[in-house]
Amino acid sequence: MTNEELQQLVERISLTSFGRPFLHRALFNRRLRTTGGRYLLRTHNIEINEKYYEVHGMKELEGIIKHELCHYHLHLQGKGYQHRDKDFKELMAAVQAPRHCTPIISKKDKKVERQVIYRCKECHLVYRRKRKVDTFRYVCGKCKGRLEFVKVIKKDGHA
Repeated sequence: MTNEELQQLVERISLTSFGRPFLHRALFNRRLRTTGGRYLLRTHNIEINEKYYEVHGMKELEGIIKHELCHYHLHLQGKGYQHRDKDFKELMAAVQAPRHCTPIISKKDKKVERQVIYRCKECHLVYRRKRKVDTFRYVCGKCKGRLEFVKVIKKDGHA
């Protein structure tokens, strides 16, 4: 979807759901990371995270647009446009706009959890750590004996 197609979609949703025209710019912003979209108070433009359309499709995109249009129309009318305001909550319910968008799970979020197992050579006490430690620098907290690396256990239980 191009920025022109997005502009037309926003204008159409604004007229059908809100009964008011959208008179500013709507565009994709790939730099948005943690949010589906944002309404800019100074310029009255709306920026949408293109990744949400690519991952979740048109239904999610329309929900994000409705949410941002709630901010847009209430701000221009001089009413409460913030998430905590009564006007905003009522308009969101009236147009069935979502409060939050569906999260995108990135590769960074899918981090494999693991445990690194060490054992003391003297008292055989077992240590479970998330990260590797320098066995020459660190010693057993109980007897000050040398630590030895045993194995790494990944989240699914395999070594």
